[in-house]
Amino acid sequence: MKMLSLFGATGSIGDSTLKLVDEHSDRFSVSVMTAHSNYEKLAQLALKYQPSLVVIADSQYEAALATCLRGTSIQVASGVDALCEAARMPVDCVVAGIVGFAGLMPVRAAVEAGQTIALANKETLVAAGHLIMPLAAVSGATLLPVDSEHNAIAQCLVGARDEDIDKIVLTASGGPFRALSRAEMHHATKEQALLHPNWSMGQKITIDSATMMNKGLELIEAAWLFGLGSNRLEALIHPQSIIHGLVSYCDGSWLAHMGPADMRVPLSYALGHPDRLAWQAEPLDLAQIARLDFQPVCLEQFPCFGMAKSIIGTDPADAVTLNAANEMAVHHFLSGEIPFGEIAEQVDTILSEKRLGSANSFDDILALDQEVRKSARSAV
Repeated sequence: MKMLSLFGATGSIGDSTLKLVDEHSDRFSVSVMTAHSNYEKLAQLALKYQPSLVVIADSQYEAALATCLRGTSIQVASGVDALCEAARMPVDCVVAGIVGFAGLMPVRAAVEAGQTIALANKETLVAAGHLIMPLAAVSGATLLPVDSEHNAIAQCLVGARDEDIDKIVLTASGGPFRALSRAEMHHATKEQALLHPNWSMGQKITIDSATMMNKGLELIEAAWLFGLGSNRLEALIHPQSIIHGLVSYCDGSWLAHMGPADMRVPLSYALGHPDRLAWQAEPLDLAQIARLDFQPVCLEQFPCFGMAKSIIGTDPADAVTLNAANEMAVHHFLSGEIPFGEIAEQVDTILSEKRLGSANSFDDILALDQEVRKSARSAV
């Protein structure tokens, strides 16, 4: 029996994780569950899975959550400090499914505690990879990537030596606007941008997929996970989302990871690690798929991707700035304050300005993140 802590239990990663738990109830139990503000769904899940602790990040909902769980033995807590304390509780695997920069501090706490972490929060390594990776080496923490692309690459790299690797290629669906020019997508609606052709995800990551910022952030994450520079990291648009990652080796051979567009595929690999976790996956019928298409990413069409790739290997403050500016720009778009095309423009403007701080420590990163968000708010 493996004990899990599930951070972001009410989101898409939480849903996929719990589907696997349901299918293997004899192998997994959930000790901790957290959510940002959806206390009603968190309470429903807690009553079903009976964790020992639930944490709601937004403290204004703690009393309502406690009321929902009155009469049970489930402990209720709230706030960032409680999230970090929960991340330190000994379990077999911490599933880090909190969306965005908010996931950084709980992941840091789990890494400090030497936990095994199924990492679905790319922003942790984007903003603090230069601190998280050395910290994991000291604490003995294990990071198992759950993003489908990084999970695919990790599987393709089993047994590989660094000197054997020529390059790593992440694939991208291209999102809902892959056939449109930059001008054509400028005034795309919220509903159009959220209509992803292949994946069912939360709003923020779906918008990032539409701008292809998501793929740029994934390249930054890959640089930290696999210790490679930008010259050995590439991305290709692959509309079918069947091949999730490829590795080119020095002898001319390529390894590719294939699978259905279902987050349970990478999650099952992380939860079962080092074994494979069998589940009722949809069969991959290559004869029916018939063809696999690839094309390069056009930087004129998707400037967010180029901005992200350009800061690999630069001052870590650039990545913190990029991530915070993007989160704010996506928020402004979803709130109807800017058109879709201005997401990239807003990020570029902030990234081009003088740095608003450093990223030499976690405190520096938190302060810089707040300064960038303040600047982004004043620009709208």
